[in-house]
Amino acid sequence: MRAVAQRVTSAEVEVEGEIVGRIGRGLLVYLGAGRDDDDQDIAYMTNKLAGLRIFEDDDGKMSRSVEDVGGEVLVVSQFTLFGDCRKGRRPSFNGAAPADQGKRQYEAVVAQLKSRGLVCATGRFQKMMSVRADVWGPVTILIDSKKTF
Repeated sequence: MRAVAQRVTSAEVEVEGEIVGRIGRGLLVYLGAGRDDDDQDIAYMTNKLAGLRIFEDDDGKMSRSVEDVGGEVLVVSQFTLFGDCRKGRRPSFNGAAPADQGKRQYEAVVAQLKSRGLVCATGRFQKMMSVRADVWGPVTILIDSKKTF
């Protein structure tokens, strides 16, 4: 499972002219499920997103999580995070989970974030979306449940 998490002051996602998800201060998360992902990857990603200490404390140090600051999360499905550009100029998406598996895993992460008490908005799976965000910092973190960087 892969994610790009951005610290935001606000973010929203629009589908076919309708705002379907909107948050205030928190995390904008682009989330992609991989072909080989399982329940351990879902748990890893949920724990990492909820506990990621990228919000500032009173001393200006990034030592608080979205849970600590009472922030919100907007999760947008993003299979293109599994794009492999090593050969040629057109990415291969063979590493991405098939749509039915990807949707189940995406929804499982969202459900687990909500079960932790986080306000969690979403986009719409397999839809063309327009995402707007006020990225704060900017702070952008890459998370991969299978790799260590």
